[in-house]
Amino acid sequence: MMRVFVIAEHRMGELNPISIEMLNLANALKGDGTSEAVVIGKDINAYAEELAKYADVVWKIEDNSLENYNPELYIDVLMQLFANNKPDVVLIGNTSCGSEYAPYLAVKLNAPIATDVVAVNATDGMKVSRYLFQGKLMTDLKLKDAETYVLTIRQGVFKEGVEVNGEIKDAGIKPSKEPARKFVQYIEPEVGEVDISQAEVIVAVGRGIDDESNIELAEELAELLGGVVAGSRPVIDNGWLPKDRQVGISGKIVKPKLYLALGISGAFQHVMGMKDSELIIAVNKDPEAPIFGVAHYGIVGDIFEVFPELVEKLNEMKG
Repeated sequence: MMRVFVIAEHRMGELNPISIEMLNLANALKGDGTSEAVVIGKDINAYAEELAKYADVVWKIEDNSLENYNPELYIDVLMQLFANNKPDVVLIGNTSCGSEYAPYLAVKLNAPIATDVVAVNATDGMKVSRYLFQGKLMTDLKLKDAETYVLTIRQGVFKEGVEVNGEIKDAGIKPSKEPARKFVQYIEPEVGEVDISQAEVIVAVGRGIDDESNIELAEELAELLGGVVAGSRPVIDNGWLPKDRQVGISGKIVKPKLYLALGISGAFQHVMGMKDSELIIAVNKDPEAPIFGVAHYGIVGDIFEVFPELVEKLNEMKG
């Protein structure tokens, strides 16, 4: 019987989608056991109800002092919960908050920890997969045998799952002490020029674009389509587009209505960031390019020959 606990994350009135993604993973791992979500905060009934759709049990830990994230208070209340409810696995989002308190929790639980995990296999011990060198290399790890494991999970990987419709329980737990540091305020980050994760049309360019000057061609095409330009890792590494335009598991996960992939080979880390797009059209001169494995339509050809024809046709359609 495996008990898999998911520590839900929310901020400024919204449940982070990683919370549901982790429950999808928990349900895949639990076997005959249980998936159990823990939601910490103030006025958290709505979060609990949403989580209960995907968890066998949702534990509510509610107090005015928990309105805003605080790592000390999170560890305090979680250790109280786990004192009588021993977890086999604890899943935490690999976010700025999760990355801060997960190691702290692992030490308290005397548990091995793996971070930024993209695959988990618990059939024979605990095995996980994660990326190294900013997504350029994937490695498989086998964690030492232990009673409890702590894993931080990469966002956007475990999107598929089933509804469970579990029960909600009030844990009846309050923080046992005042934290050494207190929340002061949120400072909103500056919004980039373009948020590709919200775009309905994306023209994405890869290594096949050859030179930074050719980005202009993609921008012209994107403008005609009412979309934005994004890129694969090599384009970002070369400095041809800013980091916030990178598609992939080391960049942003996108699901536009149209994804036009130009000169992109389709490495695994890129495909994982765009495979859920509604319509994928790929242009690549290599007929064996992996991108054709996920594309709905593919053109085997030189993008510099296809570019002008696409622009001409679109101009004709616009009259």
